[in-house]
Amino acid sequence: MKTLLCALTLALAGQEPATPLDGEAASRATSGAGPALEGILVVLNKSDADVGLHDPVSGERLASLPVGRGPHEAATSPDGKTVVVCNYGDRDGGHTLTVIDAVKREVRKTIDLVDFHRPHGVLYLAGGEEILVTAESEQKLLVVDVESGEVMDAIDTGQAASHMVAAAPDGSRAYVANIGPGSISIIDLDERALLKTLPTGAGAEGIAVHPESGHVWVSNRAADTISIVDPETLEVARTIATGAFPIRVTISPKGDHALVSCAKDDEVRIYDGETYELLRSVSMTAPSVEDAERAGRLFAADSKAQAMPIGILIEPSGRVAFIANTLADVVTVIEIESGRVLRRISTGRQPDGMAWIP
Repeated sequence: MKTLLCALTLALAGQEPATPLDGEAASRATSGAGPALEGILVVLNKSDADVGLHDPVSGERLASLPVGRGPHEAATSPDGKTVVVCNYGDRDGGHTLTVIDAVKREVRKTIDLVDFHRPHGVLYLAGGEEILVTAESEQKLLVVDVESGEVMDAIDTGQAASHMVAAAPDGSRAYVANIGPGSISIIDLDERALLKTLPTGAGAEGIAVHPESGHVWVSNRAADTISIVDPETLEVARTIATGAFPIRVTISPKGDHALVSCAKDDEVRIYDGETYELLRSVSMTAPSVEDAERAGRLFAADSKAQAMPIGILIEPSGRVAFIANTLADVVTVIEIESGRVLRRISTGRQPDGMAWIP
């Protein structure tokens, strides 16, 4: 009864409640909403070409903002005032970035990359004025001035499907995961040039850098492995077998945990960020969308997955992770230390990339 009354109250207030847990997920959750969180969760809905701004605890959608077709990834500026969204596009490929004013909760402008297509991975450089953006179609890593919208540099990766990007803790290098050849491109950011190409594993896609050691974690989706790259030797130091189709990897701010979304196993694996030990696996139990809707979604045809976890975001304290379930139109919220499923947040269609506004 309390759940029903809460849902009715939120509905009357024009809010979307977080989805109640059921079945296995309910049995794993305990009372309470989990750790208190301060900030706004940004969710990119690929099929809706919009961005939802959500209260991370109640699940309330605070705003919906239109962006370009197929938004995949986003980055928040160091001062928390701006969010940049990469509009990857659909069959013919996108070529724009949407710049969002995080304070006013409105779209500020659109940057047209003109000659560069399928922007995907994105992160802010330390100064907060420029971003790194992958341009898959041209095999480039772009340096873009957010204020002017100018492409300052276009650095060759030399590899097909340059997808995600991460940076060394000191900002001296960028690492780009290349799905096509199963490699990473190591970029010298001072020289703005390709330093080395390193094979990691088939379908290299997810990539993250440990904030202390600088070791690079690469999830190879077609090989079902994770490669650990030593930042000193720039060689693969270790390979870890993981679940089916590891598509993203994210490391907590303190480096104590690494989370990997195994999309076709419907689970997120949580590893010790320093010893590489598998600590626990968290099952995603959200029901899939209807068959007619599911049929047109990426990877759905060749997978039995119901929720299909892809995007991962760890909030700044490192206690809670948000997992975008792209076949269920929800974000599953988990407590990292215990693996508890706290709640699900209803989103738009095909949630994927996320960002955090402090």
